[in-house]
Amino acid sequence: MRGLDIAIAGCGPCGLTAALLLHRAGHHVTLYERFDTPRPIGSGLMLQPTGMAVLSKLGLLDAALAQGARINRLFGKAGKRVVLDVHYAALRRSGMFGIGIHRASLFAILHEAVLQSGIAVHTRRTLIGSALVEAKRSLHFADGETSDPYDLVVDALGTRTPLAPATGRELAYGALWASLDWPQNAAFDPDMLVQRYERASIMAGVLPIGTPPGATTPKAAFFWSLHADRLDDWRKAGLGPWKAQIAALWPDCMPLLDQIHDLDQLTFARYAHRTLAAPAEPALVHIGDAWHSASPQLGQGANMALLDAWALAKGLAEEDTVDEAVQHGIRLRHRHVRTYQWLTALFTPVYQSDSRLLPLIRDRVVGPLSKLWPATSIQAAMVSGLVGNPLPPLGLDSDLRIGAPMAEAA
Repeated sequence: MRGLDIAIAGCGPCGLTAALLLHRAGHHVTLYERFDTPRPIGSGLMLQPTGMAVLSKLGLLDAALAQGARINRLFGKAGKRVVLDVHYAALRRSGMFGIGIHRASLFAILHEAVLQSGIAVHTRRTLIGSALVEAKRSLHFADGETSDPYDLVVDALGTRTPLAPATGRELAYGALWASLDWPQNAAFDPDMLVQRYERASIMAGVLPIGTPPGATTPKAAFFWSLHADRLDDWRKAGLGPWKAQIAALWPDCMPLLDQIHDLDQLTFARYAHRTLAAPAEPALVHIGDAWHSASPQLGQGANMALLDAWALAKGLAEEDTVDEAVQHGIRLRHRHVRTYQWLTALFTPVYQSDSRLLPLIRDRVVGPLSKLWPATSIQAAMVSGLVGNPLPPLGLDSDLRIGAPMAEAA
């Protein structure tokens, strides 16, 4: 199918990617965004070979790699024990790596491509719902207005979307994030995500994220797990006790902490675990976090969203009706989504919970065993998003094409 009128709600990476793919496939795309100016929220994320495969098809992988930081290894310690040591080389495939990148960088790359494509973007439009109009669907806005009906509405509004029924649960732990200058003479490797743990209630991490828009030097994303109901207590206590706690756990972080002078430099991210049982309704499909969201333990959020967008475009290219196309796209993604929702639910309490038993097992049993084959390959497959071999059914290739021009979605 070509020439459909498609509305996309949300200008995050998921919505922007869907807009680019569907526009290039010959559809008439309109983006809706609630902010005055579309902008990213948050600090760093990891692009994995799955999400990078979509960016490669769009011809945008070079830009992501130029603005981000190539990551070859993930490493974590609890005290003196190594409990996480994942090398992309363990996948035994050529060219496997991740990219640490600021959300602003990924947003800017996708947003600029959308603007260059001439896709219509309507800002200051807060959505509150939608309604069927015969076989099409209109959008309802907070100001009381209603859009013209569209052949398809794509919901990319994230975990708390007003276009889908409430489901799932808020997770007890969130994380404080800050984007800081990469310290000179840093004790961190520039190609490695490093973490420190104390039981499962404390997790700190440093992720290289390259040089985001407006910056002149490389940055690091620093994150610290925090129980959501302790956020107010953390704010009242001020930076001093918190910095002292980090210094005791991980002294190498002091050059980063010395850059934090105000609580407002830190953003608290809340997480939820949810999966819509039915991610599609007539003339409406939910993708990305609007369909499935989880904690960031396996770092798959943005990558899963990019795969969802690709699958939707592929479905529309291969089926004769909108609803058949949407269901085709969902089928292409269902097994991979279900697998990673299960894996993330399984591993989250090991790294972010009040349990004392789980981190003990992690540190004394799982950590040592994970250094042995085939655990090394299994860990690398989980982190890279390649468990379940999701790319071939989508017509995507893990052999990333650096320097590739933009290609059709299917």
